[in-house]
Amino acid sequence: MELRTPRDRDGSFEPQLVKKNKTCIIGMNNQILALYARGMTTREITSVFKEMYDADVSPALISKITDAVIDQVVEWQNRPLDAIYPIVYLDCIVLKVRQDSRVISKAVFLALGINLDGQKELPGMWLAENEGAKFWLNVLTELKNRGLNDILIACVDGLKGFPEAINAVYPETQLQLCIVHMVRNSLRLGRGKTIKR
Repeated sequence: MELRTPRDRDGSFEPQLVKKNKTCIIGMNNQILALYARGMTTREITSVFKEMYDADVSPALISKITDAVIDQVVEWQNRPLDAIYPIVYLDCIVLKVRQDSRVISKAVFLALGINLDGQKELPGMWLAENEGAKFWLNVLTELKNRGLNDILIACVDGLKGFPEAINAVYPETQLQLCIVHMVRNSLRLGRGKTIKR
């Protein structure tokens, strides 16, 4: 698409949609990534840009932009970590994702750490089919290989074999059962009337 920008005597005209000496729409990459994150295909994104901007965006360009993000994700997944995290939460969340034009539930396993400055950090995220002590042992070994030498307190759920997996990689780490799991376990022991409150 060829753009002809108006000219004025002072040369002060500033285009808003496509800036001077630029070849793409401002924020186009972010818009493509947002649409891609919502599960749209490259062809669907192409048609959205045609409708909104009357601009022809090729599926190859969209693939190039999304592939660049994948490289950044891999770099983030392999970045070095701080040597010590006072607290690390190890748990799983279930998210709805679009896969093969269907919405399905996927488990995302998280390591959420509190660094020495008291700031939350996300050392890593993993997708896996099922949660088990062997899986968490692999995760903890990966964290150790990336530079995380010590965890003071690990907050975990009551998964069988989890304490052994943690102690195999971080033998000095204290374990803390997640408060949500503690409350659930306590409620099982209460009477029916009491629990409903």
